[in-house]
Amino acid sequence: MMRIVICRHGNTFDKGDVVTRVGARTDLPLSKSGRAQAQQLAEHFSASNFVFSEAFCSPLKRTQQTAKSILTSKHHANKLVSLEFLTEIDYGIDENIAEADVVFRLGQEAIDKWDEEAIPPSGWVVQPNEIIKAWKQFFENHKTSCGDVLVVTSNGIARFALDAVDEIATDAPRKLRTAAYGIIEIRDGVSRVKVWDKRPED
Repeated sequence: MMRIVICRHGNTFDKGDVVTRVGARTDLPLSKSGRAQAQQLAEHFSASNFVFSEAFCSPLKRTQQTAKSILTSKHHANKLVSLEFLTEIDYGIDENIAEADVVFRLGQEAIDKWDEEAIPPSGWVVQPNEIIKAWKQFFENHKTSCGDVLVVTSNGIARFALDAVDEIATDAPRKLRTAAYGIIEIRDGVSRVKVWDKRPED
């Protein structure tokens, strides 16, 4: 059986910061609280029965930093591989704009449709079919493997993994919180979401 852990990176903002829509064109590092979240993930996975033999992330600093924190000496991944398709979506005219202003422009209903149904609002640069295709190919590449694989990406990309699996065995929301993860098992060629939006403290 193959287990793929899809993890969202840690925070890029701390309490009191102006939170913006951070997409593909905004390469922020983890904030202080984000680094602490990454450390929590490292401790969580080190204490679990997961042993990552492969690890993937996007080219963005926040995913690389989170993945590197998780990959303690317990894990066997020889290197961290960067995949372009794991890069966050481009928020278009809302890229790096204060979240309150984005909600004001689009309306809460449009944000809810994105969070709950993965329907991109007007003005965002998203190709759902291409992202889903990339996830399907990634899962296909691992269907005959065994072991544990770590994938660290962003919220806009992770949600489409749910459209690329064969079965979903959880009723968790589509959106991943920062430093939350999902587990996809591949057994006998069938991919199944077993856990979604779980944090170490949950």
